[in-house]
Amino acid sequence: MTDNENTPTAETEAVQTRSGFVALIGPTNAGKSTLLNRLVGAKVSIVSHKVQTTRAIVRGIAIHGNAQIVFMDTPGIFKPRRRLDRAMVTSAWGGAKDADVIMLLIDSERGLRGDAEAILESLKEVKQPKILVLNKIDRVKAEDLLKLAAAANEAVEFERTFMISATTGSGCEDLMNFLAERLPEGPWYYPEDQISDLPMRQLAAEITREKLFLRLHQELPYASHVETEKWEERKDGSVRIEQVIYVERESQKKIALGKGGEAIKAISTAARKELSEILEQPVHLFLFVKVRENWGDDPARFREMGLEFPKG
Repeated sequence: MTDNENTPTAETEAVQTRSGFVALIGPTNAGKSTLLNRLVGAKVSIVSHKVQTTRAIVRGIAIHGNAQIVFMDTPGIFKPRRRLDRAMVTSAWGGAKDADVIMLLIDSERGLRGDAEAILESLKEVKQPKILVLNKIDRVKAEDLLKLAAAANEAVEFERTFMISATTGSGCEDLMNFLAERLPEGPWYYPEDQISDLPMRQLAAEITREKLFLRLHQELPYASHVETEKWEERKDGSVRIEQVIYVERESQKKIALGKGGEAIKAISTAARKELSEILEQPVHLFLFVKVRENWGDDPARFREMGLEFPKG
């Protein structure tokens, strides 16, 4: 055998890339959006203490070693009561069934009560590989975590169980290592520097909606929606963005504006600051509040949110 035969070629040295989709499902407020932002390493999904903040599937793209992991942050799964609720739950399960791996996130403090128990029951019928992720482990005793993991694994056959804190990042590296190895071999779906497939106009609307929820989560009902109507790149390198906050009643409009416009100014300032950081350019943000009765029954609003309008 000659030296040439012993020398590895560039082709054999090439590292085989992996890629795939991981659906992040779970009950409302389990910490899915916080975890997605942690794993991607950037803000791609809005976070608030108001339940059901995520309405449509948001894809966050992470590179880990030779793998591109496309996370799908789905709306929290809960018992739907309205048309919008049904569209969100349908979107969540649709995302799960399209994924290479399903990642169930459970709030360790709340355990398997309520919606979590119902999700486990539905997961029994799903064929894709499934892993269990217990979040907020820093708030729960070790023996309680073990009992929770055992109960969940008894209900559904999970390939692996991970115990993490999405807030601190504890356990997230092990989770990423597993996913990077678990995904199928194949080319990457997105450019290396892309972190989300959400159009910037829609991401800007989501950022404003987050600030709206954070400011008015107790006063303003869930029935509010933000749309980016105008996006103008200006010659001085700044961008002018005009957005409309839709509410269902005149009384809600007064809440969104606040006394002397105080609320809307605070919301605009917070959203503009974050958008300037994300876009890396000055942002001129103009917010308008409009009343649109029963916008939750308008198919156009559902399309704007990336949801399918449920019939009936």
